[in-house]
Amino acid sequence: MARVRDDYRSLTGAQKAAVLMLTLGEENAAKLFAQMHEDEIKEISAAMATLGPVAASVVERLCQDFASQISASGNLVGTFESTERLLLKTLPRDRVAMIMEEIRGPAGRTMWDKLGNVNEVLLANYLKNEYPQTVALVLSRIKPDHAARVLQLLPEAFAMEVIMRMLRMESVQKEILDGVERTLRQEFMSNLARTQRRDAHEVMADIFNNLDRSAEARFLAALEERNRDAAERIKSLMFTFDDLTRINSQGIQLLMRSVEKEKLALALKGASDTIKDLFFGNLSQRAAKMLREDIEALGPVRLKDVEEAQASIVATAKDLAATGQIVLSDGREEELVY
Repeated sequence: MARVRDDYRSLTGAQKAAVLMLTLGEENAAKLFAQMHEDEIKEISAAMATLGPVAASVVERLCQDFASQISASGNLVGTFESTERLLLKTLPRDRVAMIMEEIRGPAGRTMWDKLGNVNEVLLANYLKNEYPQTVALVLSRIKPDHAARVLQLLPEAFAMEVIMRMLRMESVQKEILDGVERTLRQEFMSNLARTQRRDAHEVMADIFNNLDRSAEARFLAALEERNRDAAERIKSLMFTFDDLTRINSQGIQLLMRSVEKEKLALALKGASDTIKDLFFGNLSQRAAKMLREDIEALGPVRLKDVEEAQASIVATAKDLAATGQIVLSDGREEELVY
């Protein structure tokens, strides 16, 4: 007959865990086992199998000690990282990724509530690439003050088109509304959640890339006065029109096929000779001659229009790089293997 364990001090750590698991009952113990590493499960299971009878006083003492240690451990700190690690122990990785992207996104019960908590600059930068009808629908569903801030950040001609669509808008079919919500969740909110995990300097570099040159220079100069290291890091992460020299010949040729001919001519109108030579050098003599003629035929153009065309081409280059179609080198010499 097995001896009843009545000495609490003689229990090992694994035996104490085994007693606690047995005290919790099969259903709760199974939930805890699901969170443990295989080695931990084996150690506790072995202790449990050889435990034998345990005195009620020992069980009571163990529960009291456990409760006092929990209360003495201080405040609990929940983070995105700890939550993600916990979920990965019980759920498939792709399911965890979806849940975490939803959590990391802006607050709000519905998609429209969430959009109302998105910074207007981020929202405007996304919406300016959508159809005016889609933008009109989005702005009609969020709070008027937020919609106003977003609207004034959109290109003027595009904003007027959105306004006209909003004035003519009638009741929207549920299927269309569901489709827009689904697209926003998959394309915008998911990217936003991933962006929030990025380094703050990377986020600021992307924002600075979308500023016009005068605003970019003004903010960078002010930042250099306050924090030179941060300013230098942001500048190193920024990708501008002049950085297209970091793309090889095949990438430049693909980029030219991916942008409108008129937009390329406008962008090159205000470009440096180095950038012009880069594009001309990747065209046939005839095509290069035609592009030069297109640039000259533009005559005087607004600097703002040139900057917008250049920003659009940079955005296209980033999209091509994100899908692996072109490579953006970091400007450093790469080690070659012969």
